Amino acid sequence: MTDEKHPTHTPKDAHYAKLRRAHRDRAKGGPAAPDSRKKPPARPGKPGPADRVRLYGLHTVEAALGNSERTLHRLFATRNALNRLEIDEASLPCPLEIVEPRFLDTELGSDAVHQGVMLEADPLRARRLSDLGDSDLILVLDQVTDPHNVGALLRSAVAFGAGAVVTTSRHSPQESGVLAKSASGALELIPYVQITNLADALGEIADLGFQTIGLDSEGDGELEPSFAGERIALVLGSEGKGLRQKTRETVSVLARLEMPGAIRSLNVSNAAAVALYAARRFMSARPAG
Repeated sequence: MTDEKHPTHTPKDAHYAKLRRAHRDRAKGGPAAPDSRKKPPARPGKPGPADRVRLYGLHTVEAALGNSERTLHRLFATRNALNRLEIDEASLPCPLEIVEPRFLDTELGSDAVHQGVMLEADPLRARRLSDLGDSDLILVLDQVTDPHNVGALLRSAVAFGAGAVVTTSRHSPQESGVLAKSASGALELIPYVQITNLADALGEIADLGFQTIGLDSEGDGELEPSFAGERIALVLGSEGKGLRQKTRETVSVLARLEMPGAIRSLNVSNAAAVALYAARRFMSARPAG
């Protein structure tokens, strides 16, 4: 007989029994127990001041603070983030406000990985093809719309010494906190040139002495043997559709990345990094003069 004062089944026993049943159900393909750790829905941030951008993340903000071409308005930072930036408060080029992390969570939204810092600034001035200068390698994007991908493309372009990233003003991301955070400071280091008509721009780029190479999985030749000349413009298409037909008809060469594995295509930012590496290797191997 069970002693009513000392029951054999405690609430803790019932809890573990419930977990065991849920485990058996999952093993049998049955319904799983509700996941109490399910991520809550994302909370959007507040609109920022008109005609300004909100930059966040340690690398992003540090690069913007060091960019003399930026017009800066106000820096919001936690005390910990300010210490990590290793910046003397007296030397800051704009006013500083010390805040708590929850303030930035509310202002930027729950999806923003702000690392305790946010900078309000004017957008960078519009750049033009005339800003290419003596660049020997550039990236040209044909309607790449994802700001995370474009940010990664900017980082790769800087890493491999490209002189600019050229894209269309429509169907491509404008300067934003998401784009800048994904670029991790690269937006401050390379011209982000937005043009109206890509076909016309490719003609101008060719007139400047660039060989325009469109990356296409169906290209007739491999990328490396396609390189020629002293200036190269690598042209990449959108994440889903690739290069548009007009772009395919406008570039000097259509080439493919040769991939011997089972997967025959790469994310646009990964493809760009591989192509930039190959182009830089070709340029480094050229005889001097």
